[in-house]
Amino acid sequence: MKLKVKPDDFIVKEEIKAPILKEGDFKVYLLEKRYWNTLDALQRIAAENGLRLSEIGYGGRKDRYGHTFQYITVRATKNLTTREKNLKLTLMGYLNLPMSPELIAGNHFEITLRALSGEEGRDLIKRGENVKKYGFPNYFDDQRFGSYDKEQGFFAKKLLLGHLNGALKIYLTSIYPEESKEAKERKRFFMANWGNWSVCLEASKTRVEREIFSLLEKEPKNFAGAINLIPKEQLSLYFAAYQGYLYNNLLKEVLLNQGIELRAYPGVVDDYLFYLTLPKKSFTYLKSLMLPTAAQKVPFPNEEVRREYFKILEREGLKSGDFNLRKIRKVYFKSFLRPAVVIPEGFHVGNLVKDELYPGKQKLQLKFFLPRGSYATMLIKALSVNY
Repeated sequence: MKLKVKPDDFIVKEEIKAPILKEGDFKVYLLEKRYWNTLDALQRIAAENGLRLSEIGYGGRKDRYGHTFQYITVRATKNLTTREKNLKLTLMGYLNLPMSPELIAGNHFEITLRALSGEEGRDLIKRGENVKKYGFPNYFDDQRFGSYDKEQGFFAKKLLLGHLNGALKIYLTSIYPEESKEAKERKRFFMANWGNWSVCLEASKTRVEREIFSLLEKEPKNFAGAINLIPKEQLSLYFAAYQGYLYNNLLKEVLLNQGIELRAYPGVVDDYLFYLTLPKKSFTYLKSLMLPTAAQKVPFPNEEVRREYFKILEREGLKSGDFNLRKIRKVYFKSFLRPAVVIPEGFHVGNLVKDELYPGKQKLQLKFFLPRGSYATMLIKALSVNY
């Protein structure tokens, strides 16, 4: 099976809660894009219109490997309408408040799965009936963990354990596949010369690198001050990655407690566990269960969840008080409740048809709606686990 072979194989259309008005404090635009992730597109729009990125309101991050539609807002008086091949901005009207995640109701998806054998396609259709009925575990998917370093671990975990030097090292030396050859070489240089701040400063290229190594050259042990120089947006991503990891572990423990058959699907950090079907009692419990993300203060729905949550913290070497990061000023951990199980709305599986891109293979189209924060790619994983 192949996913996202071309942008129109993965169409995402954002739905917002607020009605679009004929006048208001913020202009609202529909951002349509291919081959752009949301942040890169917004940085391009901001630069071309003399705006700061913080002046653009948006709700969700859509990746580059799809044909996506989402809403953004600006106070700018001039019209930002853009018409390019892979990046379009269309003025839709007005809102009285900036676009934010809270305004997203969810996303409509049209997904094409390609390069299927007949047997694979029939299995997907069969699994689709179960997903339509029982939903799927609402894990955070792999894209949440883009900042995870397989050798050094999670930035936020280092921070919570008080290993500020280790957290900063992850930020400045972790290498990611999408980075340029120059950036990768520079990070290897930082790793090899870690602690020799003047040498690292000489090799710095970005503004943040120069600011951090300049501070450390003057104050070699001021790792808290250095971490506070990391942009808020990046810190938020690091915090969200570890929160997602802890949440996924909590969800797995809750599923294991049900005593049901579970199948593993490999992920970038851990395996995901999926059920094929659910007995009535488990389904009734899970479909209404809300699980918390980690923070100093956490709302627990019941004693089972509370018990499993603290077992996970103990396994990680953490206590609740560790989430109160007094030395970090820009970002903090805040707990929110998230459904344990999601049942897709309007779930429709099309017929197997000839795949024009892969001779001798077939393709299958899926259509569905998911609430904000749930991953279509996780639904695909749920469809893909073997009987």
